Amino acid sequence: MRKYFGTDGIRGEANRELSVDIALRLGYALGYYLKRENPDKKKLKVILGCDTRVSGYMLRSALLAGLTSMGVNVDFVGVISTPAVAYLTKEKDADAGIMISASHNPAKDNGLKVFASNGYKLPDEVEMEIERLMDDPTILENPIAGDKVGQFKYAEDEYYSYRDHLLSSVSGDFTGIKVVVDTANGSAYRIAKDVFLALGAEVVLINDVPNGTNINVKCGSTHPEILAKVVIGYEADLGLAYDGDADRLIAVDRRGNIIDGDKIIATLAMGMKRKGELTGDRVVTTVMSNMGFESYLKENGIELLRANVGDRYVLEKMLQQSVAIGGEQSGHIILLQYATTGDGVLTSLKLVEALRDEKKYLDEMIKDIKDWPQKLVNVVVDNKKKNIWNQNKNIVDFIALKEKEMEGLGRVLVRTSGTEPLVRVMVEGKETAMVEKVVNEIADVVKKELA
Repeated sequence: MRKYFGTDGIRGEANRELSVDIALRLGYALGYYLKRENPDKKKLKVILGCDTRVSGYMLRSALLAGLTSMGVNVDFVGVISTPAVAYLTKEKDADAGIMISASHNPAKDNGLKVFASNGYKLPDEVEMEIERLMDDPTILENPIAGDKVGQFKYAEDEYYSYRDHLLSSVSGDFTGIKVVVDTANGSAYRIAKDVFLALGAEVVLINDVPNGTNINVKCGSTHPEILAKVVIGYEADLGLAYDGDADRLIAVDRRGNIIDGDKIIATLAMGMKRKGELTGDRVVTTVMSNMGFESYLKENGIELLRANVGDRYVLEKMLQQSVAIGGEQSGHIILLQYATTGDGVLTSLKLVEALRDEKKYLDEMIKDIKDWPQKLVNVVVDNKKKNIWNQNKNIVDFIALKEKEMEGLGRVLVRTSGTEPLVRVMVEGKETAMVEKVVNEIADVVKKELA
């Protein structure tokens, strides 16, 4: 059982669940771990960045104290995106990277995401070892001499290295293209404007004035409704919305329709296939991706591989299967040719490039993707039984029977809630009537067996 790390680092309300003490102990533990694993390396370095939350500098101070007390040098790259920290960690040969951000969460929350030297998130076993070290007071028993502690350096000019990396990912320019960009008052407020202007696009910026507390407030990838209205009002070609740490992208077409990550992946994958860049003609998404999307890909000679929900699981399957693109409906999209993690700004650049090359608008590119109907039913169950639903023979056999009845024209997805006594039953299929019938039948069996 994890004590500190969740699926995306350590996260919680700043100064409460995510306290200064936890950040300090993470600094101690990571510094100790890096020294232990690199005994012959004289100078260890960590890249550190943050988003625009007011609590970021509080947590930065605690992390700095812990890391430098262990003899680790820290380069602070300022307010910057999560994928930028991952990129700079690898590019600058650092031993680790840390991003202070709670992504799309409210401003009161914050988080600590740790990257390995290769720019990927830490493996599970390393996170578990760091958790153990965070609770081990013996790592502080032999402090290093005062003149051997680590150094802190402002390295905010590294921003330009990341900016140039993004620009190098695009061929040609975006002259004549008008985009509206919603930076969620987060870490993309500067970089998005810079790269699109450098490429010659006409740019309308919204939600680009962070004040420490307005990050993700009724804006960005989780609330693109205002963006949709601005796109229509400015008669723009496209709208682009990031989340607080800019590792996600949600788009809006010229008609104000909100376009999720699956459809962005489809657009990019089609362009990559035509260029011979889609390795194995495959993409990776999660179990949540709509079957209509999967059917569209299949019709165009692209195989869909499904991973569990969570970007780390998407990335794991991409690496295992040598797949170039993968992601989630939420807009967390990974382009392995250019990045080790999801990058909203990179994805938006490649999306505009693909539309430019095809000489089509986004709505025209995705018009043939027809989402199949789906319905979700939350079944209240005995909390002690919810995690063993798949060991109940009656439930498992009934689901198998229903799937056979649908004969490949539908699917069943059953998941449990992590915080509530619920089993979530989702059925998706080509016909609405069939979906309604099957989801209610399965929900009734689950309730009967587990209530």
